[in-house]
Formats: sequence, structure tokens, C-alpha cells
Amino acid sequence: MRTAEEALALVAQYQKEYFDARHVCWAYRLGAEGEDWRANDNGEPSGTAGKPILGQIVSADLSDVLVIVVRYFGGVKLGTSGLIVAYRTAAAEALAVAEVTERTVDETVVMHFSYEQMNLVMRVVKDFSPAILSQDYEGNEVRMTLSLRQSLVTAFKEKFNINGRTVVRFES
Repeated sequence: MRTAEEALALVAQYQKEYFDARHVCWAYRLGAEGEDWRANDNGEPSGTAGKPILGQIVSADLSDVLVIVVRYFGGVKLGTSGLIVAYRTAAAEALAVAEVTERTVDETVVMHFSYEQMNLVMRVVKDFSPAILSQDYEGNEVRMTLSLRQSLVTAFKEKFNINGRTVVRFES
């Protein structure tokens, strides 16, 4: 899930499926840095459901995730602290058994260099392990397109700065 619209569509689906539940509380966190988030108590006292669910998502350092907790009334009133513990525990247990897929934020890097520099370039490429998207040869000129983890791009480019001179040209 990558968008708020996708998350809200899933929430609506669960609310429809569990129409007889007392509460369908949820929280989501989206974006590479978890910058887009929302939590909903769905009628529970303010801050007793959505925030504890979101807190577990943040504690697990996850993003692009939605956690929905469906609660039926069992005849015992839990009080605010009991609700917080119940929602926090349910979210933690769900996240503990969830399949987590790690994704990276990648950047496309296009570089130009002479064929004679191929050994140098390939040594650095091997060290950083980017995906090589394409290699084009035109005469003695090589144009290589890579997909590299965004956090490594600056260090990668610095490897081609030798004695204050950049030996490879990068496209902007």
C-alpha cells in the first residue's frame, strides 16, 4: 500500500465486512520516512485506539503499512488504560507475525566515461552493488545507467573524484 486512498479503501472494506463490530480502529503510516500518517479511534475515547496502534507501527519502524483492529464488545468495560493496552497489544501482535518486505529508495544515476576507465568504474560499481539498467557504447565513450540506493549516491560519486578531479561525468 502506497497511498492514503488505498488505505482508506481497505478501512472501508473492513468496516463493511465487520459491520456488526462495535469499533474498527486503525492507523497507517506511509512514505519513505513515514511522513504521511493518520490514526482513527472510530468512536473509542480519544487517543485510546488509533494512537496506540500508530505507536506500534512507529516502534517497529515500518512504513507503507495499515493496521486495523476490529473490536467486539465482550460485556466488560475496559476503561481508557485498558483500551490503550488492548489496542497496543493487538497491533504489536499483528505486526510481530506480519510479513515485512524491505524496500529501498533508489535513484537513477547516469554516468559517462571513456572505455579505458571501465576497470576503475566496474570496481566501484561492484563495491556499491547497484542494479545496472543499461550500458551503451559509442566509439570510445560509455554511457552507463544504474539504480542505486539514494543514501549511497553521494559516496558513490565521490569515488570518482581523484586528486580533486572528477574522472567520470554524471548527468544531472
